[in-house]
Amino acid sequence: MTDARIRRQKLIADLIRAEAVGSQEELTARLAAQGLTVNQATVSRDLDQLGAVKVKRGGALAYALPDQLGDSDWAASRLERILGEWVLSVEAAGNLLILKTPPGSAHLVGLALDQAQLPEIAGTICGDDTLFLALRDGVVAGALAERFRKLSEG
Repeated sequence: MTDARIRRQKLIADLIRAEAVGSQEELTARLAAQGLTVNQATVSRDLDQLGAVKVKRGGALAYALPDQLGDSDWAASRLERILGEWVLSVEAAGNLLILKTPPGSAHLVGLALDQAQLPEIAGTICGDDTLFLALRDGVVAGALAERFRKLSEG
């Protein structure tokens, strides 16, 4: 990593920690005010490398860094985003949920589910475009499927 990138990412992290930053454009403008001219694509990559996610605080969306969130808050926010972007359908079948994704995307969704450590899920099995979620005893598959459908629909 170059010194310029390290300095830029430190400045981005400092800006996010200091006050609410709601968009990449806003962050680009704040960097420019600090004398650093960067484009939106660079800011986007930096935010991704820093692990920044948008969270709702005080009724407004703003970027937050992983150390500003509890582990479960970060994983839940990430899970919601990934379900919304990658899950095409959710179906309950006995004590399983079956999630369909575009080809090659099941592992991405499975990893996010594993990291979220949802108490309802005993384990995941991922194929290429299908995930099987084994549910713990007593979990109502239909209710959890509906919750996942709502998250995947945004």
